[in-house]
Formats: sequence, C-alpha cells, structure tokens
Amino acid sequence: MSKLRLRISISLDGFVAGPNQSVKDPLGIGGMRLHEWAFSLDVWRKAHGMEGGDRTESSAVVEESLKNIGATIMGRNMFGGHPGPWAAKECWDGWWGKNPPFHHPVFVLTQHPREPLVLEGGNSFTFVTHGIEAALEAAKKAAGGRDVALAGGASAARQYLAAGLVDEMELHLVPTLLSQGERLFDDAADYLRGLSLVHTVAAPNVTHLKFAKFAKR
Repeated sequence: MSKLRLRISISLDGFVAGPNQSVKDPLGIGGMRLHEWAFSLDVWRKAHGMEGGDRTESSAVVEESLKNIGATIMGRNMFGGHPGPWAAKECWDGWWGKNPPFHHPVFVLTQHPREPLVLEGGNSFTFVTHGIEAALEAAKKAAGGRDVALAGGASAARQYLAAGLVDEMELHLVPTLLSQGERLFDDAADYLRGLSLVHTVAAPNVTHLKFAKFAKR
C-alpha cells in the first residue's frame, strides 16, 4: 500500500525556516543552515546533476528516503512565487530550473488555480486547489503503487500530520538555533498521531530521526 512519507530538516528549537522568508530568501534568515549537511553529499549532488561528493552516514539515509517514491506533494511556498493569484510575472518554473531533482509528478497545494507545468526530466507540477486529501489522492494515483513524498513546507506538513495522514516522518535534526521563523510544531496539537520513533542515525552536522505508524518501539 502506498505511504505518505514526510522528510524535513529542523533546528534544535523547532524551526524549519528562518524569519523574513521571501522570494529572494525562501528559507529566511539563517534557514540555509538547516540544509548545509546535505549539500556536499554524493547522493544530493547526483540528484542535482553534479558529480563527486562526500560519503557519510547521511548518504544511506538520503538514499533510503528516495527509494520507491513515485510522486511528491509540497506547499505553494516551497514551489515558490508570491502569495495570492498567479500573475504572469509570477508563473515561473519553481526554484530548481528547467530540470528539477524530482523526476516524477509533483502536486502543489494552493488556493489559486494554475495550468499544469511540464519540465524536463519527467518533472511535472499540478496545482491542487481542493485541499490536502484531493492532493494526496491524485499523488497516490500518479505514483502507481509507489510511495508519496511530503516535501514541506511547515504549513503543508502540519496539515497532513494533524489529519493523521502521514505514515512515516523523517526529521533531520540540525544542531543550530534559529530563535525565530516558521515552526513545524507550532502549538500543542498531537501531530504525531500514532507515529513512533523507530530509527536514529547520528551523522556529521545532523541527527536523523525516523518515525513510523504502528511500529514497535
């Protein structure tokens, strides 16, 4: 059965992006620090069309997170662009250029309709205006029995967690403090919804925490 798998980097004080996010600075002030552990990895560089890279404990974690993924769901802010209706100048191709690193269908949560976008390398973006359940249904159908990745950002992740729709969650815990920004868990709600810690991997500059439903401790 197809699973919904969330993966996201998070600071010690619970932020997944820094303050003052913008089109020019999508991760906010200091937010890039949450992802620096991945940039030199061989598997990350390969996915972005680059050669070489380091092999660490994180390499196997990232490789495992990419296995059996047939579609991705993300929020509009992660795709990019100004909030509000899609004006012509805002209808860009996302943060990743003409050949994004997904290579499968991506479904973008938004309140504003837009025609699907097809790019190189098997990448397509469908803009879903009917809510998280509709996006998940479409993504699972597109995935053809494989799993669906939930890429973020925080708002999209919280919605799926609160609805109990996430089957696996991988937090990449980075030893840094942002103090401000966008939290993943922003109130006292039970976002775990049956998710239990099943695996921990310590790696350079990051600790990987994997949670799954109905798993024995």
